[in-house]
Amino acid sequence: MSSSTPPRPAGHALVEALIAQGVDTVFGVPGESYLAVLDGFHEHRAHIRFITCRQEGGAAFMADAQARLTGRPGVCCVTRGPGATNAAIGVHTAFQDSVPLILLVGQVASDQRDREAFQELDYRQVFGPGTLGMAKWAAEVQSADRLPEYIARAFHVAMQGRPGPVVLALPEDLLGTPTAAPVLPRAEPIEAWPAPGSLREVRQRLLAAERPFMIVGGHGWTRDSALALQRFAENWNLPVGCAFRYQDVFDNHHPQYAGDVGIALDPALAGRIRDESDLVLAIGVRLGEMTTSGYTLLEPPRPRQALVHLHPGAEELGRVYQADVALQASLACAGKALETLAAPPAVPWAAWTASAHADFEAHREHPPVEPLDMAVVVKTLERLAPPDAIYTNGAGNYAGWLHRYLRYGALARHGKTQLAPTAGSMGYGLPAAVAASLVQPHRVAINLSGDGDFLMNGQELATAMAHGAGRLISIVVDNGGYGTIRMHQERAYPGRTSGTLLANPDFAALARAYGWEAATVECTAQFEPALRAALDSGRPTLLHLRLDPDVSHTRGTLSGIRSAALAGQA
Repeated sequence: MSSSTPPRPAGHALVEALIAQGVDTVFGVPGESYLAVLDGFHEHRAHIRFITCRQEGGAAFMADAQARLTGRPGVCCVTRGPGATNAAIGVHTAFQDSVPLILLVGQVASDQRDREAFQELDYRQVFGPGTLGMAKWAAEVQSADRLPEYIARAFHVAMQGRPGPVVLALPEDLLGTPTAAPVLPRAEPIEAWPAPGSLREVRQRLLAAERPFMIVGGHGWTRDSALALQRFAENWNLPVGCAFRYQDVFDNHHPQYAGDVGIALDPALAGRIRDESDLVLAIGVRLGEMTTSGYTLLEPPRPRQALVHLHPGAEELGRVYQADVALQASLACAGKALETLAAPPAVPWAAWTASAHADFEAHREHPPVEPLDMAVVVKTLERLAPPDAIYTNGAGNYAGWLHRYLRYGALARHGKTQLAPTAGSMGYGLPAAVAASLVQPHRVAINLSGDGDFLMNGQELATAMAHGAGRLISIVVDNGGYGTIRMHQERAYPGRTSGTLLANPDFAALARAYGWEAATVECTAQFEPALRAALDSGRPTLLHLRLDPDVSHTRGTLSGIRSAALAGQA
């Protein structure tokens, strides 16, 4: 817009500013504190849509999923007080997962501030930035004329360095104030290339290594950069593991793929990294608790192995691990930069790389389980779903079957195919799948949830139907309890169950009440025809999998865990 922009309500200017940033979909729950913004969505409905969700936590998760799929900040609008605190789970997830997200919060009127007015909060304190905060930046807009400036800055902050969430509070009276302020141009992330000297040092470390291992992950990879990363790994014949819930960064079918470096890690892979490797290249990952198995694969602050750590955030480098070579680089550039490192004609670790992939393949084998074999369920998903299918999940032991048995479609070919919270947020999977179906309707979105996880945000079944979701499948694995906590309970207090048993509905009947197709699966043979019907229908479909309550995770049962714990106490 030019400087001759005619006056319009600031709420309309906000919507225009979002459109200027390339936003065409916003998720949220309406509130009286931002009616002028809702009116702006109506005014500009030909260019932007507002997806009405059923709870702010689900809306924030949808915006988070939108950001992961598009690479641009997802946007969520909520009302003051309860709306913002409900949405906080999505902000926390986006912060820990380094996802760019913008939460717009209606605020009490300016003349009512600091009186503990109805639902009043100081969002700068609630979401205040910090090393262990919830947002990269939290601010309250004080001037209608500066609103476009704040929106543009929010997009810049969310995308620069280590990406993350921004929270803007918008006083109710300000949003109705006329302003002629023009919107600002689309913000683009500034891409950082690693220093040439550091890249040369990485090459020298590789030339000196005997058993190197590369762990990749993080948010911000582009298809081109992920493909360049693959070429770098191929040039140097490196074994590659993907960090916790970033399994789509590297092609899982590749002969150099070594597996998922996350929860319930393959013992062979854990030993390979912890005990045998002499050089670890951590590319794009924070090296958090889940990826390092509680900081044991690599010991802080100075690992036994030589460590090369590349990350987009300068503040992350050296915060937990003192790397031998630290490189700050945008992940959009990382693969291309590493690809420039000339490899020798041959490397001495070819057998090491081949054995890492062989271990990965061996870990995908499993003994048959009756009556419902979750390993077969996941392998059937991989076999029948399109290679660009988007898989989502929240938190719970059920996700271990995805981590172990699903080979995700490569980001370099298909874009993001794994949407899952490294922060371990329950209730993420269904909203993420709904968002994926709405944002990229040409792709199949498949959610795998546990029964406890699903009902954290099960009401978003209604959002899918209200806004025309199509190729969407939600699979609910029902074992009648909070399985992960029950597992830990049996290990620590065998036989003393408390608080972890659930009384569940008939999930298939519940889904039909929302207008979904649905089927119940009680044995392995029933799953494939049910999945084929769901894929063929093109309509939202829920598959209710009734799992034996004793089945705990990919390697064992609750009764087995209990017996081992009791034997240890004897």
